[in-house]
Amino acid sequence: MKSAWRTILKRMLLLLPVLWVVVSLIFFLIHLVPGDPVEQMLGEGATASDIGALRHAYGLDVPLGTQYVHYWNGVLHGNLGYSIRLNMPVTRLILSRYPYTLELAIPAILLAILLSLPAGIASARHRGKWQDQSLGVVSLFGVSFPSFTLGPILILIFGILLGWLPVSGTGSWPHYVLPTITMGTALAAILTRMVRTSMLEELGQDYIRTARAKGLSERAVVYRHALPNAMIPLLTVLGLQFGTLLAGAIVTETIFSWPGIGRLTIAAISNRDYPLVQGCILAIGLTYVLVNLLTDALYAIVNPRIRQ
Repeated sequence: MKSAWRTILKRMLLLLPVLWVVVSLIFFLIHLVPGDPVEQMLGEGATASDIGALRHAYGLDVPLGTQYVHYWNGVLHGNLGYSIRLNMPVTRLILSRYPYTLELAIPAILLAILLSLPAGIASARHRGKWQDQSLGVVSLFGVSFPSFTLGPILILIFGILLGWLPVSGTGSWPHYVLPTITMGTALAAILTRMVRTSMLEELGQDYIRTARAKGLSERAVVYRHALPNAMIPLLTVLGLQFGTLLAGAIVTETIFSWPGIGRLTIAAISNRDYPLVQGCILAIGLTYVLVNLLTDALYAIVNPRIRQ
């Protein structure tokens, strides 16, 4: 147990520099974007004194290096600053929007798992047959179909033509259907190919032949012996894709007018809202770190040999 905690702590320490680099790059790159957020917010009729006062209020009148030091000093004290455009604490804005993104990402990843596991296993068990070829075509189609194309098509068919489902906003469970399908199908296609490849590798191992020679049923061989060992690469992809879903939700949230952190990030970038952009990127980066740590813990649960 002590070694496990030591390993987790070591990985956290190694991931901290990654977060620092990502947020630092965002900090400096967004300041290189042409335009002044204060002038954009006040409009063309603002006086020089009004512009100077507001720049001073948000600390934008000091050198960039000083702004960088002030920003990280605030982060270390739990203060991400105030949104220039919305005049609200960045932390409050992120906490109010982040749950909506999680509410979208979690059902999408569950849908992907429910679709990919049986499809990938069936494809591996019927290698080279019509089932395998059909599932291969479907998964290839899913990978090749981007969410910014699938989303509008689903809106057109199920929202406008048939009128079955709402096409924007949040609220009741029907609001989740189209965004979840949009985000989950592409991930399901990727996971299906991964499950198939992993299962094919495991089904060819000696311990599988031994299990069959002992008279175990095919179901027991596949689900009790092969699948747990095949889950290791699948968990790796799931961990990486969960963070990708949070970042990729920007497109889906924009299409369906979903009030998540992705849409908030887009609005912050458009308005050159420096503190809000940095806060959103920091939140997404922290999510990547936590998901990677959780993935490492799940390795040991699925395959006890990893604990060693």
